[in-house]
Amino acid sequence: TTVMKHTTSLRLALRASINIADDISNRHAELLRHSGELSAAADRLQAEEEMLSRHAEEIGMPLKHYDAVDRIGILVGVLFKGKAVVRGLAKIKVDNDDFPLLLDEIDDAVEFFGNESGGVAVLQEEMRRRRRASADGHDQMLSGSIEYFRRALALQEAALSLIREAVVDRITQTTSDVAGSLNIPKAPIAADKLEASLVYTRFHGISSRSNRLLTLVRKRLHRGDAYQELLGLCRHTYCASREKLLRMTIRAHMDKLKYQHGLVGMTRLASVFLIRICTIETSLFQDFFGEHKKNTTTAAAATTTTEEEKSTENKKETTDDGGYTDADFQGYLGALCSALHRTVRRGLVSVVDLDTLCQIVSVLREERSLASNSPTTMAAARAISSVIADSQERLIFCANSALMKEVIRFKATPSDLNYPDKLTQPKTRTAPSSSGGDDVDAAATGPAEDDAVQQQLQVYELWFPPMRSVLRILSKIFRVVEPRVFEDIARESVQACTRSLKDGSAYIYQRSGVMHADLFLVKHLLILREQLSPFDIELRSVERQLDFSDAGKAVSRFLANRNRRLFSMSTENALVTLLREGVSVQEADVDSKRDLEDSLRSACNDFIEHTSKSIAAGLFDFVEQCKGFVTKSGGSSTLKDQAFMNGETVQSILDRTLLSLEEHVVNVTSQMSLYLDNPATQSILLKPVNRKITRALDEARRYIGETTNGENGWDEELRSNVLGMMTDVESEVKRAIKTHR
Repeated sequence: TTVMKHTTSLRLALRASINIADDISNRHAELLRHSGELSAAADRLQAEEEMLSRHAEEIGMPLKHYDAVDRIGILVGVLFKGKAVVRGLAKIKVDNDDFPLLLDEIDDAVEFFGNESGGVAVLQEEMRRRRRASADGHDQMLSGSIEYFRRALALQEAALSLIREAVVDRITQTTSDVAGSLNIPKAPIAADKLEASLVYTRFHGISSRSNRLLTLVRKRLHRGDAYQELLGLCRHTYCASREKLLRMTIRAHMDKLKYQHGLVGMTRLASVFLIRICTIETSLFQDFFGEHKKNTTTAAAATTTTEEEKSTENKKETTDDGGYTDADFQGYLGALCSALHRTVRRGLVSVVDLDTLCQIVSVLREERSLASNSPTTMAAARAISSVIADSQERLIFCANSALMKEVIRFKATPSDLNYPDKLTQPKTRTAPSSSGGDDVDAAATGPAEDDAVQQQLQVYELWFPPMRSVLRILSKIFRVVEPRVFEDIARESVQACTRSLKDGSAYIYQRSGVMHADLFLVKHLLILREQLSPFDIELRSVERQLDFSDAGKAVSRFLANRNRRLFSMSTENALVTLLREGVSVQEADVDSKRDLEDSLRSACNDFIEHTSKSIAAGLFDFVEQCKGFVTKSGGSSTLKDQAFMNGETVQSILDRTLLSLEEHVVNVTSQMSLYLDNPATQSILLKPVNRKITRALDEARRYIGETTNGENGWDEELRSNVLGMMTDVESEVKRAIKTHR
């Protein structure tokens, strides 16, 4: 009984424990549910709080800009009274540390209200509508965003006007003060005192403050066109002021250099001066408009900066500042450097001396290469290039004029063509020609001439004047004009010189004989070819001419066609057809070098032909008679019966040829020695003469071999004598030519 009671009590206690555990479990589940609901509610409240905060910021942002417009007006000296904008004194200075923050607020307001209102176009349209309504007697107010956009633009204009007064007006005032102090319009500054004058010291004094303000403007170029316009105005004012101060000084210095050193010396000194001016002006421009550098670097950091970093920084500054590519600044430098072009161009008009013009071009090319090495002096390089172009143009004109006078229109006098007397009795040096500047003449009159130079000068004097002029002019302009221009001049001058040489040869032929005419032409053509070879030019071109030979027929067809369509916009237009059928373009290849070679080859062949016949005239006449008879009769069967084939006649011809051979060879070689100094050239010309005489002897042997003994005076002994004489003539020709070569 006790055990059962105890068991019952335990069972009841266990059931109570189970009930308590179930209750605790139920409460725990309820607690978890409530905790989840609280967590979700907390997240929702946090999201709502963020959303409300964001809405509050969105609502407050326009108010910030509205407040900024209302607050900043007094600071920049602007009051808004209805439609009017009243300008007064600004309370803030551009040097104030808060001024950049003020600009940021104004720019933000302009951007915000511009986006809200629709931009400047909408504002202008509303203003026009407002003016029309006012004209009709109905006064209308602008909507809030448009009105505040108008006010923000007015504040921005007022703020930028403060910068404009601090930079533009300061530059203008400084320019007036310097010009008044130095009396610059009437008294230019000496070039050696220019860098230390007020022209630079006063501008260096205002450059730091101006650079700081312009840096503010440059960093805000993306905020609107107003900053672009202000920066452009500052640059334009700066360049105009600098040009006003320096223009007369630079021009006066150029004129002084020209007066003291002449045109050639002036070009070098003036170029160096302009390069220096461009360098210091670019440096001053960078002080105003370059990157503003704040002095916040510690000494330790400064000592760790490497040279490579400095060069990289300078390169970046050059690229970012735009001083070397700014149109206004480069135009200003170009205006300063134009003084060189002005002075030199005025001097070039009166210069006809080719040497002087060549020196000017050479000097300017050297200075241009120096100026082109640095971006700071590119304006000087461009100015020098324009002067080079004018100098080359003047040089080409003078060279063409000299060639026209001394070559193309040259009229030879008897003394010019007094060959061979001119070679045996050389004349003294003549005065320089009107084209001027012959370096050969200058050397001849110099105090340091020697025998070798004098002999060379005498050789030059023996040349035909047109060829001497061509080679002198071409040698001078070769390095100082453009290659294509030089080739055109060389081609025309070589053609004219060759024609003049041929005309001179014809005159000498009538005066002194064929041998002197041939040797004159060969000598000068050889010299011309030899002297032209260092130029390494082609002397080739294509000449185009209009051919009107079919114009008459084309006009007749045009008039005969009654269905002419004059206003047709196609290829069937009658006028187009008339031009196409009546006018054609004829092209011709001109190769002066080839023509020169052909002329030389022809002259050499003529000399060989004439010399061969002069040495063995009877022999060549005999051969020509034989050839002529064979050609005329159509066969050689009756040639042996002709009178000129008589044995004694042939023997007498060879006898006379053999007797006069030595004399003729001596005469030929002596004349060749007068005209041709090079023995190799003489040998080259004499070898074909020997071969030609040998061929004539071979042909004569062939014709004589066709004769028959006992007919026309021929027998075996005579034949043997004649053939032996031919062998003697051949041997004697070779010996005589070899001896006198």
